[in-house]
Amino acid sequence: SFKLTGKRVFRMAPIHHHFEQLGWTEPQIVIRFWIVSVVVALAGLSTLKLR
Repeated sequence: SFKLTGKRVFRMAPIHHHFEQLGWTEPQIVIRFWIVSVVVALAGLSTLKLR
C-alpha cells in the first residue's frame, strides 16, 4: 500500500499507538478492542452452529 499510494495504512506499530496518535485515550482503545474481539468471537461461534 505504501509503495503504491505513498501513504501508510497505520501511522505507527503496534496498532494501539496508531489510535493514540489519533487522539484516543488508552481506556477507549482497550474497551473498543474488547468490544471488537467479543463481536468477532460471537460471529465465529455462530458459524460453528450453522454446520
